[in-house]
Amino acid sequence: MTDAVPLFVYHSVSEHPEPWLAPLTVTPQAFADQLDIITSAGRTVIPLRRLVAALRGGPPLPAHCAVLTFDDGYADFYWAVAQVLSDRDLPATLYVTTGAVHVPGRPADGSLLPPAPMLSWRQITNLDALGIEIGGHSRTHAQLDTLRGRRLDDELDGCKRELEDAVGHPVTAFAYPGGYADPVVRRRAHRAGWTSGALAGSAFSSAGDDPMRIARLRVRADTGRETFQAWAQGLGAPVAPYPEPLRDKGWRAYRRIRAALGHPVDGEIERQAK
Repeated sequence: MTDAVPLFVYHSVSEHPEPWLAPLTVTPQAFADQLDIITSAGRTVIPLRRLVAALRGGPPLPAHCAVLTFDDGYADFYWAVAQVLSDRDLPATLYVTTGAVHVPGRPADGSLLPPAPMLSWRQITNLDALGIEIGGHSRTHAQLDTLRGRRLDDELDGCKRELEDAVGHPVTAFAYPGGYADPVVRRRAHRAGWTSGALAGSAFSSAGDDPMRIARLRVRADTGRETFQAWAQGLGAPVAPYPEPLRDKGWRAYRRIRAALGHPVDGEIERQAK
């Protein structure tokens, strides 16, 4: 094994996801199998906050560790994931898009995510009480590196404020929607009080990773067993820190131009591109 640290990022765990979400969904059986693979590989699943502490000069990471994270805040986390994690005594971080939280009798508050069953605030507070770390994923799931000024502040500060009002204590872990975070976004997120920022999912983290640009590995419906086994063994993907690829810089420039012209890249194109 290498010093690679797999931070697995999931979205939905469901047998019957919304069609648009299906490519980012794994079945409950596949999820259980992947947890078994992590254990069989000798990995210890640690809380995200322990990784962040190590990246910021705290106690070193244990050998052969891994981290579980979940993006957006889909309702199936409550029914298909939380009990499995509890039964196995595994920690996890759930990054919530606050504008998409389900409020009975009200539509989503400006969320850019397509319709899907989402967690309610009551469920989020229950998960927090059960020991799931609640993190932020912006207010609307906007592409943050195309925003500046008050719009960016609202996504970062507003998300933090809403989560902290709900759970009653500081919330410090953030994941950039789509992984879009240029240096300006990362600095602004840190000033807003987020002590970590996670990317979307194409590389391993490591003890030398940037806490405001933490690399993750996205688990998709088409992530095969052999691929997942390789990841659990620390193989098959680059290890952070690493320079931002030119392809990603070009994609950002294109999205900014589209946004400036009033025709932002929509979610479906974004998902296909990523």
